[in-house]
Amino acid sequence: MKDTLKVAVLGGGSWATAIVKMLCENLNTVGWYMRSENSVQYIQENKHNPNYLSSTEFDTKKLFLSSDINEMVAYADVLIFAIPSAFLGEEIAKVDLPLLDKIVFSAIKGIEPKTGLIVGEYFNKELDVPFENIGVITGPCHAEEVAMERLSYLTIACQDEEKAQKFSSYLAGDYIKCKVSDDIIGTEYAAMLKNIYAMAAGIAHGLGYGDNFQAVLMSNSIREMKRYIKKVHKMKRNINNSAYLGDLLVTGYSTFSRNRMFGNMLGKGYTVKAAMLEMNMVAEGYYAVKSAFELKQENAAKTPIIDTVYNIVYLKRSPKRQFKLLTELLD
Repeated sequence: MKDTLKVAVLGGGSWATAIVKMLCENLNTVGWYMRSENSVQYIQENKHNPNYLSSTEFDTKKLFLSSDINEMVAYADVLIFAIPSAFLGEEIAKVDLPLLDKIVFSAIKGIEPKTGLIVGEYFNKELDVPFENIGVITGPCHAEEVAMERLSYLTIACQDEEKAQKFSSYLAGDYIKCKVSDDIIGTEYAAMLKNIYAMAAGIAHGLGYGDNFQAVLMSNSIREMKRYIKKVHKMKRNINNSAYLGDLLVTGYSTFSRNRMFGNMLGKGYTVKAAMLEMNMVAEGYYAVKSAFELKQENAAKTPIIDTVYNIVYLKRSPKRQFKLLTELLD
């Protein structure tokens, strides 16, 4: 068994469940915070999450479960936040303990809506966590395929390479391969932006566009992502690496993608509210596109795809008309 720190996952969704599964294969004990006391009791009694990836069975002797976020913060040296970005501020407001001495990893693929900050910047600027103690877990990786133990890849980004390498060893296994990166800001923006582009892919599919157009849309999306990230955080990076292009492709094409599903419903004529009610899940791209659009106004990046999704989702413009206009801007 590896020399370990105490690790806790905060969140009860599919991605949190998948991360707990990975950690349990390498660690003796894993902390797991869930807001619902009923879910905590259910897992203790039935050994699986009642709401997400329910086929995944846990050895409950390895789990330290709690619905008290402060109990979990006090317990752990490493906190992995896997809470939807829309609810992050609400959960952080419950924390009475300082996070200064904690190592914080974000598995959140979105922007904290009240501040407009990506999660790493939120922890640094709002909660005073040093950047060297902040990391990002990104894909390309769907929680559903982790549950099925299909070969998957993760990128662990942290300014401190030693922390990134050590944390990678907690997640890596027979079907999980990890690589490390020092591009915390870029990988986190990429994880946020790919959800918007997946919504665009879904809208296109719902409108009846075929594979040929989808290929052009994805090609333009990765170039738009490159322009956007370069404006907000200029450094040497290869946008074709898996953490950027790979994560974009799996989110844009996979049937497991909630953001693609959400977009598909909009393309078929659902309203935003109706699509959300039908899915009964959070599509991070819905929140991300507003923040991304507002931020790009400051940086003057050329983003026709983000603009199109924003116009459909927030200005309630016709998806058919907006995509007709978009087809004239793509190449």
